[in-house]
Amino acid sequence: MTASHSDSLVVLFGATAGAYGAKLGSDERELILLVWQVVDLQSKKVGTLHKSLVKADNLDLSDQCREVSGLTPEGLGKAEPLDRVLQQFSQLVSSDLKVLGRSSYTLCSDGQLLIRQVLQPETSKKNILLSDCFYSFYDLRKEFHTCYPSSATVKDQNIKTMAEYLGLGTDETEEDFGVWQVKTMVAIIFSMLSEGCNYIFTEPETVKYKYETGPCSKSETVDSETVIRARGLPWQSSDQDIARFFKGLNIAKGGVALCLNAQGRRNGEALVRFVDSEQRDLALERHKHHMGSRYIEVYKATGEEFLKIAGGTSNEVAQFLSKENQVIIRMRGLPFTATQEDVLGFLGPECPVTEGKEGLLFVKYPDGRPTGDAFVLFSCEEYAQNALKKHKEILGKRYIELFRSTAAEVQQVLNRYMSTPLIPTLPTPIIPVIPPPYTIATGSIRDCVRLRGLPYTAGIDDILEFMGDATGDIKPHGVHMVLNQQGRPSGDAFIQMKSADKAFLVAQKCHKKMMKDRYVEVFQCSGEEMNFVLMGGTLNRSGLSPPPCLSPPAYAAFQTAAVIPAEAALYQPQALLPATRTPQASAAAPPAVTYYPAQAAQLYMNYTAYYPSPPVSPTTVGYITAPPGAVAAAAATATHTPLLAQPGALVRMQGLPYNTGMKEILSFFQGYQLPSLITGRSQYSTRAYTENHILMSLTSEADFPNGALHLPMYAPDDYNGLIQLSDQARSVLQAPKEWVCL
Repeated sequence: MTASHSDSLVVLFGATAGAYGAKLGSDERELILLVWQVVDLQSKKVGTLHKSLVKADNLDLSDQCREVSGLTPEGLGKAEPLDRVLQQFSQLVSSDLKVLGRSSYTLCSDGQLLIRQVLQPETSKKNILLSDCFYSFYDLRKEFHTCYPSSATVKDQNIKTMAEYLGLGTDETEEDFGVWQVKTMVAIIFSMLSEGCNYIFTEPETVKYKYETGPCSKSETVDSETVIRARGLPWQSSDQDIARFFKGLNIAKGGVALCLNAQGRRNGEALVRFVDSEQRDLALERHKHHMGSRYIEVYKATGEEFLKIAGGTSNEVAQFLSKENQVIIRMRGLPFTATQEDVLGFLGPECPVTEGKEGLLFVKYPDGRPTGDAFVLFSCEEYAQNALKKHKEILGKRYIELFRSTAAEVQQVLNRYMSTPLIPTLPTPIIPVIPPPYTIATGSIRDCVRLRGLPYTAGIDDILEFMGDATGDIKPHGVHMVLNQQGRPSGDAFIQMKSADKAFLVAQKCHKKMMKDRYVEVFQCSGEEMNFVLMGGTLNRSGLSPPPCLSPPAYAAFQTAAVIPAEAALYQPQALLPATRTPQASAAAPPAVTYYPAQAAQLYMNYTAYYPSPPVSPTTVGYITAPPGAVAAAAATATHTPLLAQPGALVRMQGLPYNTGMKEILSFFQGYQLPSLITGRSQYSTRAYTENHILMSLTSEADFPNGALHLPMYAPDDYNGLIQLSDQARSVLQAPKEWVCL
């Protein structure tokens, strides 16, 4: 057992099958050696020195391990596994304490790594229960520096430097590996206990038993030196799973914030806040360690990023999350008419909600409309498990999804819906705005360049620096980053130059030029080729290959415009549904005035600022304001082209399977006239995939099925000034995000 002021220390040393010293535990290798000895702090006596080999699951030793330790796979193959060695450790320590007449003890190790980076994570992965003594220990390096302030800093200390400072013997070859280290540590402790120092061990390091949930306010100050970003997490991972990945490190209360994508679903990333910078630095050493079969990337992050995800200002949320030690479950897909009584009845008596109705939190839009999401509090893990068993059971006419959630996710979802709704209601009046002059180029003129092989950390500033003097020849907002399926940089980018000659010179000058530690290939291309790639097609030596999810006739219809996110389609219809034009008409057509709402642009920009950017070039969607005189002049001379040239209605479908193709959609609407069909797509460098929404135009109100099809629609007011609808077709669209019968 242990105590806050122990009368004995157990000096502990260990080694793994991999890295040694400052990198101990960073390579995720298993423990293969434990050496320990009991020290009586009162009588300054010692117990028996014990050395125990540990049989690892993988007996492949690194070269450094073989050289330093002298151990072999054959010798380790005869050893006991870790769980039995830990049992022997407890028994032998208890026996030595009885001999010395002592009852309590605290571990003492050379630094933090053995306990935090080796023993804690390895036993967690192997489901081995550690005794309480491994949750409190003395860091000999810190204690030594406190006792001898003039010695080297804690980071520069090791057993050898401490021994040299005290003038102790430092010949490691005199003893077996591990034995010399423990004997030297004991000698250092006795020097600290001597009459000249009379040092007292009073403040041990602690390891948290479990992760504590809790709310976070946007008014808090979060030190950027304590935050990391974890990538590659399994979609179903919870805050407890992440805390288990960082087992041994102390995470701040409520310090795990799972990130959501543009659709409100987890995107495989999380921000984690630790209690201090030392714990954060240890967390960074777990870069590419494994959670199950997946390796997790760990990077530095900032306090501002953490607050954007986890911080909240709502008193309702703060009150909901004020109940500590609760398990949070997220319910998704609730009927919009569902009440608190309906939810409590759905969960049933086998999983009672904490404080009944007070343990429910419905997520709503700013205007009070329900979103179909809710959060529920349970007092224990058993009740939460019972609730999760109801995943995809029916409430009303809808199946309900249930997931584990976190306090940070509650804040994030509430912030997202309350400040930047997914489908903003367009305000009136509608103000004309001149279309941005920096739209993506089209045509066969080769005035663009493609950069391939960019470092994944490269940003627009890096690209501009890479271009050098040619930066002045780039069109305004002409740098387009290509993102991959996870919304991260793919290593490709397109740049629009002012002329084909400038593009040619850049391709000649910058081809295979180094950016950071990688060379970048630069090719000249046309705006048409650029758009093909942004739509999901491929551009290689064999020529252009259309996106695999578009048939040739449908693909040809999109050669004049780049696909943009469905959210932006509400504001830029001319980019999504270009009118069919002949080359002659295109050249002579006057610039049309597009109508934008006064606040819609700001809503969209806030939306992308708080959540991962949609998988498109960040410069493909632009908003500008023009002086009133310019707007009035443009409006007087421009010819407004409606989104739909013929009477009818624009219909959006949501909830489509991600593998749905054109054939399945057309088959679904067999018997109705569909002159145009537009699938919402994300723009990736190597392929395109169908998102769970489509847009289609119906030729007339007669095309609406009579009670045969249910589709989610937008309100007709959302399309004022954008779409021409007949009165009968308009009457069908009743309310946004509601299921209506067509």
